[in-house]
Amino acid sequence: MRRTLIAGNWKMYKTPSEAVVLAEAVVKRLSAPDGIDVVICPPFTALEAVGKVVVGSRVGLGAQDVHWEKEGAYTGEVSAEMLRDLGCRYVIVGHSERRQHFGETDERVNKKGLAALASGLTPIVCVGETLSEREAGRANEVVAAQVKGALSGWASRDVQFLALAYEPVWAIGTGQTATPSRADEMHAHIRMTIAGLFGADVAKEVRILYGGSVKPENAKELLQQSEIDGALVGGASLDADAFASIVKAAKSS
Repeated sequence: MRRTLIAGNWKMYKTPSEAVVLAEAVVKRLSAPDGIDVVICPPFTALEAVGKVVVGSRVGLGAQDVHWEKEGAYTGEVSAEMLRDLGCRYVIVGHSERRQHFGETDERVNKKGLAALASGLTPIVCVGETLSEREAGRANEVVAAQVKGALSGWASRDVQFLALAYEPVWAIGTGQTATPSRADEMHAHIRMTIAGLFGADVAKEVRILYGGSVKPENAKELLQQSEIDGALVGGASLDADAFASIVKAAKSS
């Protein structure tokens, strides 16, 4: 049985001091274990400070990006080993904002995911179509290609340690959300794509999260869908009460 994962992506918000306050509030509200994995992903500058807050709690620490090399002349980049040493257990890879604004390609997503895996981090690999791609009837094709690109060269035994996040680009930060049934259909399509690559037994173990304007008001209905194994939460993760409500919705769904 796949264990639900709720991840909060804080994006480029919160200074280290502000991040500590938010992290403390999240930890306080999520003190009771409930069988759900929870992770928060602050900016690089706040990872060390937030890591000290969440250590020993049920809340895991994650980063928002990673470089594929262990070290080298890559100004401004951060390696998986560096993240691991700070206490990170997860890292987001290939978020649509990285693809849109920073030229992230499927090849880079693939290398980053493999680097994270090799360092013992759980990569949360993001895939999703734009509005124009959906309107052109290419959503399934685009997402399947992203999944195949991200998992190229992966060993079957390692895929179970992956989390995928389906985030329709047109629903990120817009207030729009894919209907629960439509999101579930895409999750099923992603699982079928994984099955085609690695077999049905492997595919059924992979957690597939939904991301795209997830909030307390729609979380329960989304998380009740059979193929949705959690959520990658953006704006709502910047509010401790809202984020805790989403985790609560996951518990009751």
